[in-house]
Amino acid sequence: MSFRHRVLIIGTGSIGVRHLRCFQATGRAEMSICEALPDRRREVAEQFGVAHACADIEEAIRAARPTMAVVASPAPSHIPLALQLAEAGVHLLIEKPLSLTLTDADRLLAVVQQRGLTAGVAYCWRYHPLIAAAQQFLASQPFGRVLEIVCQTGQCFPFYRPAYRDIYYNDRATGGGAIQDALTHMLNTGEWIAGPIQRLGADAGHQQLEGVTVEDTVHVITRQGRASDVMGSYSLNQYQPANEVNWSIVCERGVVRIEVAKHRWMQQNDPAAAWEIHTIPPPDRDTMYKAQAEGFLDAVEQQAPPRCTLADGLQTLRVNLAVLAAVDSGRSLAAVT
Repeated sequence: MSFRHRVLIIGTGSIGVRHLRCFQATGRAEMSICEALPDRRREVAEQFGVAHACADIEEAIRAARPTMAVVASPAPSHIPLALQLAEAGVHLLIEKPLSLTLTDADRLLAVVQQRGLTAGVAYCWRYHPLIAAAQQFLASQPFGRVLEIVCQTGQCFPFYRPAYRDIYYNDRATGGGAIQDALTHMLNTGEWIAGPIQRLGADAGHQQLEGVTVEDTVHVITRQGRASDVMGSYSLNQYQPANEVNWSIVCERGVVRIEVAKHRWMQQNDPAAAWEIHTIPPPDRDTMYKAQAEGFLDAVEQQAPPRCTLADGLQTLRVNLAVLAAVDSGRSLAAVT
């Protein structure tokens, strides 16, 4: 079979394999992998029948000749690997967070622009059908501009990632902790809906998760939008039994609510009227990633821009770093006297 795209997946941990499975499911791409561990490389290559299974990036560029790559390696390696690929003329979808520092981020942006490449960051919540429907509705401003955005989310992280103690999550230096691993998704989604975060205050702590010391609970308040005229609030914990993501977006003449666990979004603009409710069939855990794969291939074909561009991902990285700085400064909360 002849494919228009040759997609290289770099890193075959759980998220790399998910990207591999979902890009393969599009039927639009020849798939290859880059994985340093021989046994893992062999296992994944056999499971998915990839065209090439390479041990390092140089071999992968030479043998697989990728037209695009998904960088799903540990977060500290994202930008160095992306630079190598961009300099070879490869389109890029980079896992979140874009990095853990700003080092070489502007250089990557410049190379992508100079080479005319498509590049994005894999903030998959922009492809959730509820989020996408509500964002599209709000973008047309039927209720006027957004005034306030509130996100409340939590889940039992050990249930979904039982090995959390032994992977990157256990150390901020490898991209771990609730801020860089989980809250970053919500911050990025909130910026898509209500504009870039300009100022923030934050508090975070380790409340419950056993076997780690990184934060598992975060509260952030924001001023966002181009004019900093939207007030925001984001809260997340990683130990409650219920897996839920709830949004409330209050506008000048109405409100939109998103309840992911109930598979619905709602709108209301009349105090005397009932909510207008929009429901969707329950999505599976690959739904967002399959939509993201299709969307990014469309972007490479210049049918539409990526929903989360490289510049968008860099903006959210700056927000991540600001949250960490606010928490670590010890000045995020004022004493009540």
